[in-house]
Amino acid sequence: MNKKIRVLIVDDSAIMRKLITEILKKDQVIEIVGEASDGVQAIEKAKELRPDVITLDIEMPKMDGLTALRYLKKESPNSKIIMFSSLTQEGAKATIEALSLGAHDFVPKPSSKSFVESVQKIEKELVPKIKALVGYDVPLVSKVCAPMRALRPGLYRVLGIGVSTGGPQTLAEILKELPSNFPVPILIVQHMPPLFTAQLAERLDRVSKLKVKEAEDGEPIKEGVVYIAPGDYHMEVSLDNRQKHIKLHQGPPRNNCRPAVDVLFESLAGVYGGTTLGLILTGMGRDGLEGAKKIKARGGGIIAQDKETSVVYGMPRAVVEAGLADEILPLPQIPQRLKELFRSY
Repeated sequence: MNKKIRVLIVDDSAIMRKLITEILKKDQVIEIVGEASDGVQAIEKAKELRPDVITLDIEMPKMDGLTALRYLKKESPNSKIIMFSSLTQEGAKATIEALSLGAHDFVPKPSSKSFVESVQKIEKELVPKIKALVGYDVPLVSKVCAPMRALRPGLYRVLGIGVSTGGPQTLAEILKELPSNFPVPILIVQHMPPLFTAQLAERLDRVSKLKVKEAEDGEPIKEGVVYIAPGDYHMEVSLDNRQKHIKLHQGPPRNNCRPAVDVLFESLAGVYGGTTLGLILTGMGRDGLEGAKKIKARGGGIIAQDKETSVVYGMPRAVVEAGLADEILPLPQIPQRLKELFRSY
């Protein structure tokens, strides 16, 4: 991709607009095509400029970001939208709502406690997310070519899911279709900070027939319960007197992520062995690749979401290109396939 990525910045703070501009101007493939200070201006500018990406604040005068988002999805449907969210419970709640309405990703705003550190974090996160959303996310994967296996209904005793960009809506689409008597536990790593994972669990619990919760350290793992790794904690499974428990820890990040899909998948492979099914969904980067290798090595199975239905075809692509995916499915087919594979024992 040679053309520049055209970005519209929307924020009621002139300081914040300047900060985002200065961060993005450092990258040669990004072009700032306009700015807006409220939701009304954002809609007008988006219709006029047709940007590739819009960075959108949530709290603004005249029209807030959530209201503007609804209009932007109609008026500028091809624009990718990244929300800027405050690191508060209310900010997390609004962000999860924005993602459910069609925003593609989010970046936390700088906090007053550590402004410089927050600015560095924005710089580290925002540019890669912008590039990934328009197709710059191209992981370099060495071919492993593990043999594809015919997935066997009734064999698997746990479902591990790894997901990142585009995850909240993708997870909702899958979980709302699963029956209340789903016979195995589901453990999910969604790349998100603290507060946000708790809000995500609450929202998914509302749309799913299954119990969805943020995982707690030491709790027993139960069939038919969905456990989401808390932000900033890796999630593993521990085995104690034949009882499997959640184990949370703050070990070093993997793939610049904590929680990391690799950590979860490697743990599932160690405890559940060949009865593990891993599902890799939309997301940037290659987290989950090493864990998928471990699951396959123990005789388990791997399903990857296809390119066409992924918001960002990074994580699934890494697994597919490494030859680790036993099945590659579009999002609408995944819930039915899971129901077939995890039929009641």
